[in-house]
Amino acid sequence: MIKKQGGCYDRLSGEDALLASHVADMAEICGKKYIPRFSAFLDGRQAAIAESVLNYEGFDNFMFFGGFEGASRVVLGVFPPYSECEKSEFPVKCLAFRYREEDKLTHRDFLGSVMACGINRNMIGDIIVNDGYTAAFVYDSVCGALASEIKKIGSVGVKISVEDEPHIVINEKFSEISGTVSSLRLDCVVSLATRASREKSAQYIRSGNVTVNYDSNVSVSDEMKSGDVFSVRGFGKFILSDIDGKTKKDRLHIRIKKYI
Repeated sequence: MIKKQGGCYDRLSGEDALLASHVADMAEICGKKYIPRFSAFLDGRQAAIAESVLNYEGFDNFMFFGGFEGASRVVLGVFPPYSECEKSEFPVKCLAFRYREEDKLTHRDFLGSVMACGINRNMIGDIIVNDGYTAAFVYDSVCGALASEIKKIGSVGVKISVEDEPHIVINEKFSEISGTVSSLRLDCVVSLATRASREKSAQYIRSGNVTVNYDSNVSVSDEMKSGDVFSVRGFGKFILSDIDGKTKKDRLHIRIKKYI
């Protein structure tokens, strides 16, 4: 039975609380009617909230999928008990845009053109831009309209097709920060990432300016692990990429990647 109160619900408000309630409703309908249910596209933070709700409610037959492995924006699919979670059932399509390689287009160019068609942001997933080819993942209900309406991105003419197996090349760029910390406590890792004192880093955390794996409900003493993604308002987004062992003075040597 879906509770929709207590636990993870107690720390949510506003749009986050509405999302949590919607996810619980999805699970309840799925369990009663034995039909899969799908959300709109969720960002990382929203996906983390959805997962915490489903875990709290004891609903474990779900998965996230955004059209390809490693997508940042994903659709939540909840599936009936004892059925398989199938990626093929997700209402996600890929629009492939082809254009001259010398025409340099950006993520903002594509997002602006799509939203200018009256499409809500939550109907749009990741947009992967490369030279001469861009893959945009969208909800299947808007795919046909976009494919027929969009003729240009900005002033650049494009050819659009719907592709089942798009060519995805992700060129994420990072700068690397390395150093030693006394422990893997969150305040220690934030201090290295921001070059601020531990006291200042603790202030950032206590004031709600730090998220870990898209969750803002964090403490200065939380232990970090390799692969954790964290953001510090005003400083950017980071990944704790490597923990390389201890120094002679028993400090931990770590490496952090900063998105640029």
